[in-house]
Amino acid sequence: MSTKTPTGFQPVLDEIVATLRLQLGQGGTVASYIPALARIDARQFGIALRTCDGEEAGAGDFETPFSIQSVSKLFTLTLAMQRMGDALWERIGREPSGNPFNSLVQLENEQGKPRNPFINAGAIAVADRLVSQAKAKSGSAKADILALMSSLCGERIDFDGEVAQSEADTGFRNVALANFMKSFGKIDNDVAEVLDTYFHQCALRMSCRQLARAAAFLCRDGAHPIAGEPEVTGERQTRRINSLMLTCGTYDAAGDVAFSIGLPCKSGVGGGIVAVVPDQLTLCVWSPALDATGNSLLGMKALEMFVARTGLSVF
Repeated sequence: MSTKTPTGFQPVLDEIVATLRLQLGQGGTVASYIPALARIDARQFGIALRTCDGEEAGAGDFETPFSIQSVSKLFTLTLAMQRMGDALWERIGREPSGNPFNSLVQLENEQGKPRNPFINAGAIAVADRLVSQAKAKSGSAKADILALMSSLCGERIDFDGEVAQSEADTGFRNVALANFMKSFGKIDNDVAEVLDTYFHQCALRMSCRQLARAAAFLCRDGAHPIAGEPEVTGERQTRRINSLMLTCGTYDAAGDVAFSIGLPCKSGVGGGIVAVVPDQLTLCVWSPALDATGNSLLGMKALEMFVARTGLSVF
């Protein structure tokens, strides 16, 4: 797919990479609880963006594929909203959790209804809806997810089988969350089938460039990143997704991120973060070393630097 030549943003990205490369390996830890991620070299950093009119820029390790993990929740939510509309919210809330992304205590207190679609329980509930939707047309939820991501990028996107298996082998808390929701009647399908979809979505393998492009519909009022394709979501749905990213997209650090960065963001423990400047651009940063809240340590610093240097914010 052809893209326009970047203009004003490339020097900003180059400066951010040059500054933060000096801090690689100086702090944070990789997500060691997933064995396939524990082996990732933490001394990597990439940043890429795509503007509303299709210009792309990137610096550092922006072409290196990585496991997008919870960034995938943004796209499975989009797919579920496409297919279910407001009915999706009958079993999933829209409030910040204020607790760790894999909390069992909160789920019990709220009778198996996840607080929002970006914590693990909420994303598992979304995966359950996608499995039901796929079955209704004799399809596969995993195939639907791959089709969406490949369409948004204009190139083939695949799962990382090793990461998916590693998640399945060690995802005991996610198994507990899914069974807990099943006991409250909040999961319709077989738990193993739902978790297989969830573990595979987290194992999507993409680069910063691909993620910035895939998320570009969020800065275009729902218009597909590739010209001529049908819209991904309506303007109202797009606004709602961005709102959820701002309030819930970075685990229990969402308030701090809104305060210090001021952009809708969705992070993952693979070290990736997608950020949106509505009507302007989408941005993806990646560095595997995480801070105490499970967000990329240098990724967050990079977003702060980008906002400071460009003045772009939703506030």
